[in-house]
Amino acid sequence: MARATRPARSDARLDQPRAARQTFTPFGRFESRDRFGRFTEGIARAMGTPWFLLILTVIVILWMVYNSVVPDAWRFDSQALGFTVLTLALSLQASYAAPLILLAQNRQDDRDRVQIEQDRQRAERNVADVEYLAREVVALRLAMKDVATKDFIRAELRALLEEMDRDADADSAAKGKTGRR
Repeated sequence: MARATRPARSDARLDQPRAARQTFTPFGRFESRDRFGRFTEGIARAMGTPWFLLILTVIVILWMVYNSVVPDAWRFDSQALGFTVLTLALSLQASYAAPLILLAQNRQDDRDRVQIEQDRQRAERNVADVEYLAREVVALRLAMKDVATKDFIRAELRALLEEMDRDADADSAAKGKTGRR
């Protein structure tokens, strides 16, 4: 019984369904579609560095110097023909570099699209949360208007004390009048 192989942790991507990450190869193995994409991004990243330009410049200069200085029997590219092999090699490099860079840009566009969608969803959740919290604050403010505050309780207690003092004065005055008769 054949076991299905799981993709390595580095191949596991959460922004794609599992079926989109793997393809069946003629050799009977499941390969990650992402591997070639990572390869193209690595090439594009390397070609966009000053070191790549410096190394390419050094190689071209060495190529031209070697094919100009060494004896004719040792030359593999003729200066008389305008360094045809060098021109072909640089054309071949450029013809492969452009599509690889475009593939890397397409992958970056896909990642950006996923990131933008996630940002939009997160922003919608944040707006909903803020609206909910604003409604809760308004509800609390409305509820606080019905709640007795310290000043209100103090005023009510003072009014009760004054009323009790008046009742006590009225009772003592009434007792004083009844006691004299």
